[in-house]
Amino acid sequence: METLLDVEDLWVKFPSRHGVFDAVRGVSFTLGRERLGIVGESGSGKSMTGRAILRLIRPPGIVEAKQISLHGDDLMKKSEKEMRAVRGKRISMVMQDPKFSLNPVMSIGNQIIEAYRQHNKVSHADAYAKSLEMLEAVSIRDPERVMRAYPHEMSGGMGQRIMIAMMLIPNPEILIADEPTSALDVSVQRQVLDIMDKLVKTRGMGLIFISHDLNLVADFCDRVLIMYAGRIVEICEADKLHEAKHPYTRGLLNSLPRLDAPRDHLEVLKRDPAWSEAPSVSGRI
Repeated sequence: METLLDVEDLWVKFPSRHGVFDAVRGVSFTLGRERLGIVGESGSGKSMTGRAILRLIRPPGIVEAKQISLHGDDLMKKSEKEMRAVRGKRISMVMQDPKFSLNPVMSIGNQIIEAYRQHNKVSHADAYAKSLEMLEAVSIRDPERVMRAYPHEMSGGMGQRIMIAMMLIPNPEILIADEPTSALDVSVQRQVLDIMDKLVKTRGMGLIFISHDLNLVADFCDRVLIMYAGRIVEICEADKLHEAKHPYTRGLLNSLPRLDAPRDHLEVLKRDPAWSEAPSVSGRI
C-alpha cells in the first residue's frame, strides 16, 4: 500500500502551573489510500493528533516529532507560510461542529469560492461553477439556493455537508474528519458517511476518521487506532475491532449497548494506571 502520510513519535505538550502536560505522547502511524479510524474517550488525544499533523497547535502549545512526512516531504521542517500551501490543498480537515467553522456573516457560496480560489488561480465564474459541482457531489439539493444562503439558515446535516464540500474542493490527498457525524441524527449520519466514502474512493484519498463511536468506526473504516491518555494502546483491522484484546478497548466495547446482546446493566470502564505508562503502540506499516 502506498504511504501518503508517515507520523513518527509525535508529541503535543502544553505548559501549565503544575509542569508540562503531554496531550499526545509518542504517537506513530502511517496512512495510505485508506480509511483510518482514531477512537478513544474525550481527552484521549484524538483531535490534538489531527490538528498537530496540520501544525494547527498554537503557542504556548508545542508540537514535536521525528517526522510528519507527506510523500516524503517533512511538514515539521516547513515554515508557517509554506504550511499555508499544505492546509486545504494537500491536507484538509473537517472540524467537529460546522456552526463554529463557517463564517456567520459570509454567504455559503462566497466561503466555498474563497476556499477554492485560495489554492487555484481561476476566475470567479469558474470558481462558482466548481462550487455548485461540489455541493451537488455532497448530495445537496438546489445548490444555487444554498450558495446564496447563510450558515444559520442550514441544519446541522446541511452544515456538515457544506464543510465537507469546502474541504474537498481543492482536491486534497488527505482528509482529516474530526467527529464529522457526532452532532447528526442516525439517518443523516449514514448519508454523510456514504458521501465521504464515495469521494474517498473515487478520488483515491486517504481519510483519518476521528470518532468516539466504536461501532461506527468498525463499520466504516479499514484500520483503527485506539488511543488512551495520549498514547496508542492498540491497533486493529476495523472488521475485527470486536475481537480486540487490550482491556481498555474491551472496556469501551462492553460499555456500549447492543441490540443482539441485551443486558440489564452496562459495564463501567475500569482504568488501570499502567495503561498510560506503557509505550505507545506503533501504527506504522
